[in-house]
Amino acid sequence: MNRRRFLLLLPAWIASCGRNAEERQSSELILLTTTTTRDSGVLDALTSTFETLHGSRVKAIVAGSGDVLKQGARGEGDVVLSHSPDAERAWMEAGNGTSRRLVMHNDFVLVGPAEDPASVAGQSAMEALRRIAAAQALFVSRGDQSGTHVRELAIWKRAGVDPTGQPWYQQTGQGQGLTMDVASQKRGYALTDRGTFLVQQQRLQLKVLVENDPGLLNIYHVMPVNPAKFPKVNARGGQAFADFLVSPAGQQVIANFGRERFGRSLFVPAAGRTEEELLKP
Repeated sequence: MNRRRFLLLLPAWIASCGRNAEERQSSELILLTTTTTRDSGVLDALTSTFETLHGSRVKAIVAGSGDVLKQGARGEGDVVLSHSPDAERAWMEAGNGTSRRLVMHNDFVLVGPAEDPASVAGQSAMEALRRIAAAQALFVSRGDQSGTHVRELAIWKRAGVDPTGQPWYQQTGQGQGLTMDVASQKRGYALTDRGTFLVQQQRLQLKVLVENDPGLLNIYHVMPVNPAKFPKVNARGGQAFADFLVSPAGQQVIANFGRERFGRSLFVPAAGRTEEELLKP
């Protein structure tokens, strides 16, 4: 191709590249979310329904809440779905998101071996951790700054116990499923969200020992990443996914998830509500 012809065709080629980039951006969005949504299975249920309704592809990047919030704060995703309320509020205050809306909740439970060497069954979460520390019974922590790990640390603090460096306190640095695997293999205790435990309980030698403690509520919010701060994000896609999660269609997916297999929903839809309402006695 001679230089004259190349220069004549260059504007059309540049315009075509721009259109292709826009098409790629509008047809794919990056969701930053937690291992609990993946390990429980609700992530697949939500993304597949959204893709069917909107014709967009969702690329999910899964890690602990602390990690996905850090990625969102670098503009590495389009929308965040997490369950670490205090960290989320700080993330929003830093201007990283455009909105923060409550999507769903379930609860955390303390699981452990049936023989329950620390005698924690039926106790409050704080008392259970005190007993585990007093008995020096093995506790397996995620240790990854996930929403689950942050909640666990908050309960230790309220219990007046610092487990850091103790021989009976083991951190995996892994997600919920692998952490429960270790607890099961070593006959230890662990904190987990109820949904992930129910999905995986058949292969685990663990049982729920502490539950229904008001301090164990597990709340999920969705937050589109702020395009004013990160111009390259797929703002339209991120907003569309956030809107879907709190829409009647998205809330119905959440309400139905788990019922066929477990006879109950693994998550409670909560769009339009506030944390304060959920935490009321």
